[in-house]
Amino acid sequence: MDLSIQIPDAPDVLHSFLPLFRVFKDGRVERFSQTPFTPPSDSEDPNAVTGGVRSKDIVISPENKVGARLFLPKTIKPDEKRPLLIYIHGGAFAIESAFSIQYHNYVSSLVAEANIIAVSVEYRLAPEHPVPACYDDSWAVINWVTAHAKDRQGPDLWINNHADFTKVFFSGDSAGGNIAHNMAVRAGQDGLGDGVKLEGVILMHPFFGDGKPNKLWELICSDFKGWEDPRLNPMAHPGSLSSLVCGKILICISEKDIIRESGQLYYEALKKNGWKGELDLVDIEEEGHVFHLLNPDCHRAGVLMRRVVSFLRG
Repeated sequence: MDLSIQIPDAPDVLHSFLPLFRVFKDGRVERFSQTPFTPPSDSEDPNAVTGGVRSKDIVISPENKVGARLFLPKTIKPDEKRPLLIYIHGGAFAIESAFSIQYHNYVSSLVAEANIIAVSVEYRLAPEHPVPACYDDSWAVINWVTAHAKDRQGPDLWINNHADFTKVFFSGDSAGGNIAHNMAVRAGQDGLGDGVKLEGVILMHPFFGDGKPNKLWELICSDFKGWEDPRLNPMAHPGSLSSLVCGKILICISEKDIIRESGQLYYEALKKNGWKGELDLVDIEEEGHVFHLLNPDCHRAGVLMRRVVSFLRG
């Protein structure tokens, strides 16, 4: 995510961050990179059904338009408990959605392959909703989900009946990997509630800073705190890394990813600072950033999928 600010391409353009978005002087935002939305699989649209997985959408905070898409294997038995994955989409904090066809298909595939249930987080996007909105919204969804653990009387029957709260995973790609890390940090600080255990974290091509200026981060932060902000650059804060409460972490990078170094530095910082859990790094040759989303049927995407599924199954 090494994106530099561009010269405004029209008199009424204030900022241009190609290929993501541009901001007009009147406050309007035009996005360039957005995959189409698709309805959940429980809808009337037969084209929305994805390989043996049911899905539905939940509104969690109507005033902020925060919600989630829930995924459940169609073959799951009544009251059968399965590991719970909370997934956070990428897109430079500014594009994409849990409801896009790209993320719908990917999370559906994970659910089908690993035989888990999943909650895909829909958070507000920058720059209209600057940081920390993405973190606050993701934490709100996590709290909504884990509140079901107390007495299994929460608002959603899928989660009440099928979530194994002793096997919770956080995951995300790119900016979503950044958010997933920060949610794991917050879980260590604030807790997830009685009976809820964060077993693992999966970071797919995660975006972190390296202490150097990043114009995008500066633009999208309402509370800009510099380049060593722990949300951006956790490697500069070893205490937050060593205190992560999950039992295992999987970091996935690829050879031609423009932000490959992010994941490497994070992995090395965890090792250096004495994190006690199980730590693994997967490095895929010849592929670029989030290739597994852009070309999910390629051989190396299959290799990566099998590694992630193995991590989830334990």
